[in-house]
Amino acid sequence: MADIVRMPKMSDTMTEGVMAKWHKKVGDKVKSGDVLAEVETDKATMDLESYWDGTLLYIGVEEGKAVPIDALIAVIGKEGEDYKAALEAEGGNAAAEAPKAEAPKEATQAEAPAQGGGLSEEELSKKGVTVIRMPLLSDTMTEGVIAEWHKKVGDKVKDDDILADVETDKATMEVMGYATGTLLHIGVNKGEAAKVNGIIAIVGPEGTDISGILAQGDAPAKAASAPADAPKAAEAPKEEEKAQTVSNANGGRIIASPLAKKIAKDKGIDLSQVAGSAEGGRIIKKDVENFKPSAAPAATAPAEGAKAETKAAPAIPTFVGEEKFSERPVTQMRKAISRRLSESLFTAPHFYVTMSIDMDQAIAARAKMNDFAPVKISFNDLVVKAVAIALKQHPAINSSFQGDTIRTNEHVHIGVAVAVDEGLLVPVIRFADGKSLSHISAEVKDFAGKAKAKKLQPAEMEGSTFTISNLGMFGVDEFTAIINTPNACILAVSGISQVPVVKNGAVVPGNIMKVTLSCDHRVVDGATGAAFLQTLKSLLEEPVRLLV
Repeated sequence: MADIVRMPKMSDTMTEGVMAKWHKKVGDKVKSGDVLAEVETDKATMDLESYWDGTLLYIGVEEGKAVPIDALIAVIGKEGEDYKAALEAEGGNAAAEAPKAEAPKEATQAEAPAQGGGLSEEELSKKGVTVIRMPLLSDTMTEGVIAEWHKKVGDKVKDDDILADVETDKATMEVMGYATGTLLHIGVNKGEAAKVNGIIAIVGPEGTDISGILAQGDAPAKAASAPADAPKAAEAPKEEEKAQTVSNANGGRIIASPLAKKIAKDKGIDLSQVAGSAEGGRIIKKDVENFKPSAAPAATAPAEGAKAETKAAPAIPTFVGEEKFSERPVTQMRKAISRRLSESLFTAPHFYVTMSIDMDQAIAARAKMNDFAPVKISFNDLVVKAVAIALKQHPAINSSFQGDTIRTNEHVHIGVAVAVDEGLLVPVIRFADGKSLSHISAEVKDFAGKAKAKKLQPAEMEGSTFTISNLGMFGVDEFTAIINTPNACILAVSGISQVPVVKNGAVVPGNIMKVTLSCDHRVVDGATGAAFLQTLKSLLEEPVRLLV
């Protein structure tokens, strides 16, 4: 019988894997121990080995696609064996349930027209009825509040009339109906909010039965309603020709609708040269769209005084750009970072303690150490060692919140954040308090190389009791870090800055490094965090203590 190959769980936080590359194809012979494929997890790209001998009969996942843990990805069996029964057994239940799930939808659609007594929105749109919905007036808007209605039910409405003022999350803006007829219905009272695309008004011929639309609620408008705009577009030029004689007051305030202003800005048209056809010389959309620069001098005949003012005003050049963007799929690593850090920040109550450390002695000590050390010791290595010693003196910092209990760790495993192209990996220096500076330095460099080559194993990134995030190499003055759960704390290490400091009553040059401890307040209190930083400060300011 054919064997099913499923997506294995390759790390403690893995929920799905991406099939990075297949090393075998359908029909290939496979032995136990052969590498079938490479799988990208939330932490690394790892080899997927076969545990069976036989022929690869079926591949269920294409390269680059993600599948959840335990999902079927391949079938291995004897050459020529019928494996379809195994596939049907995997997907049979879902196939059987699919028709049942679709049945209620058909029933709902069949019942929808009968809910309202009148014509549907599609039918009414053919009769010149326009449903006005809450427009999306900003990129972050989800609903709008009707600040003021300028028309009431029964009023005659023209396509350039302002129906209402809508208060969004950013400003109060005008809403135009772009419809001609009678205001048949107002769906939202003044001061009330409506969701984007919700019905706020209906305009059409007087006496039209709109109960069918109201029965449908705020369902999105159907595409078939678009032709209803055609008759209005045909009627508009007649009114526009009559009103074309009205122009803006020279030297006065230019009155234009928000949409007209936007179109003019996009096209680089000066609104002072456009003649408004609406009441009081107001410029509307069609005025801007029909504007021809050559006709501008004939449309406006400014007085001599106005000419002088126009010449004196500085001309703002028009720049036309193109909006561009690119998108890329979210990697498994970035998904894991997003999920875990969101859980940490929104679950653990963070507080932050910052301290400045005088690094003069550490700089001098490091220079002497590197004269004899087998590997070059960095400032980060000094911080790791100092943190490890300080954690032994302050075990409350080396703890984790377990729900009903607080676990205090007697061992010191320090996670060191390493930046890679896709995000951040945190290899763990185990028993850091017992290792020499040279040992720590060699281990950190080895982990950094593995991380950038995507060769870190899950076991090398698990079990930390405290984490260090160092951005000093980027010249960062100060920052805060999000706790790497289940740790209770994380230390953010900045760069060393040369600043004036006071020593023995005199201002002298100094080398200062700022560190910020992020603490989980469920485990650590402010005084405990401050005491830990005091110990860390004393160790780095007198680095000979690291060797004792």
